[in-house]
Amino acid sequence: MPDTVLSLKDVTLSLSGNAGPVEILHGISLDVAAGETLGLIGPSGSGKSSLLMIMGGLERATAGSVHALGQDLTAMDEDALARFRRDSMGVVFQSFHLIPTMTALENVATPLELAGARDAFDRARAELESVGLGHRADHYPSQMSGGEQQRVALARAAAPRPRILLADEPTGNLDGSTGDAIIDLLFGLRDRHGATLVLVTHAPALAERCDRVVRLTDGRVADAQLRAAE
Repeated sequence: MPDTVLSLKDVTLSLSGNAGPVEILHGISLDVAAGETLGLIGPSGSGKSSLLMIMGGLERATAGSVHALGQDLTAMDEDALARFRRDSMGVVFQSFHLIPTMTALENVATPLELAGARDAFDRARAELESVGLGHRADHYPSQMSGGEQQRVALARAAAPRPRILLADEPTGNLDGSTGDAIIDLLFGLRDRHGATLVLVTHAPALAERCDRVVRLTDGRVADAQLRAAE
């Protein structure tokens, strides 16, 4: 049986609002196996993105525990969490989050440089080639389309060879055909690097490709479905 790489136990998230605390997540317990692709679905405001951010240590649970690759994320300070993400996780956001003053090559190479990779730029160039953007290496984000920017973001997330890849609505800002291409690239990166993939999506085509789908409603797990292998 595959190892568990992500384990959440009774995770609760409460955020402060103008009218007092707002309960976002209510006692979520969830395990994700090595190599699994898990889709998080549900209506807007159901807590999908918040749950993904907790998995990545980008948001702290109010209560409960979060373990990733055997490490207790809830016990880590911000510096330790940043190092853990650098070494073990790749994160792709809906809005790309590229650094506008850096070229595509520099955006992809930066996390590798921070990790001390001596061949950061060679690896970054190879990763851009793998997503079909070798010819755009010296272009800035403002010179690229939304689909191209998301491909750069995918290359940046995959370049350090993370064991866990998290994606928050990776096709949300893209048209249908461009989104389909990003889906193919995302799963291709997962297959090539053997990462565990957890993604938030509203796109039925993307959810259909996941090994398992978890539906959230009002901050709770409403349904978990294991998809039959085709």
